[in-house]
Amino acid sequence: MASPTDIRKGRVIVYQGAPHLVLEMLHRTQGRQAGFVQTTLRNLQSGSTTTTKFRSTDNVEFLHTTTQKLEYSYKDAEGHHFMDLETYEDTVLPIEIIGDDDCFLVEGNGYDILLVDGQAVRLELPASVEAKVTEAPDAIRGDTAGNVLKPVTITSGITVQVPLFIKKDDVIKISTSDRSYLGRV
Repeated sequence: MASPTDIRKGRVIVYQGAPHLVLEMLHRTQGRQAGFVQTTLRNLQSGSTTTTKFRSTDNVEFLHTTTQKLEYSYKDAEGHHFMDLETYEDTVLPIEIIGDDDCFLVEGNGYDILLVDGQAVRLELPASVEAKVTEAPDAIRGDTAGNVLKPVTITSGITVQVPLFIKKDDVIKISTSDRSYLGRV
């Protein structure tokens, strides 16, 4: 068992019998009272987020984690399949774990998978992804006053607001955090 002062952002701890990822950590002291660590934790099984305080007298159990780069293969009823390019081992992440992030998965691209005690628990998306525009309406002549945007559809099916000069079959870069247009590739 470790002390709560060893808690760091990105580590995985056992809290209420389930693995939780530390999203935020803040060490606080209040005058003559004992210090505490305030954390924001995400349950890796259910996906829920909670804010918790740990006193300096509490014990915390850390889980062994590794990050592995795997290539995305396909999706079926079991979930999303990722392959290790060295051993050709297939790793399946359930659809619940991926959630809405499946729109950023492109077959053949490599993604970081967080493993806790050898079991895949979380997909770590890159900051941005490249996608091909499948549908783009034509720009209307004279509609150039200011920073005008138009909606386009990319290969995964989501709609992104882009500048007027983007056309069908262009490849654009999209932010995975807020699904915004970052530039043309």
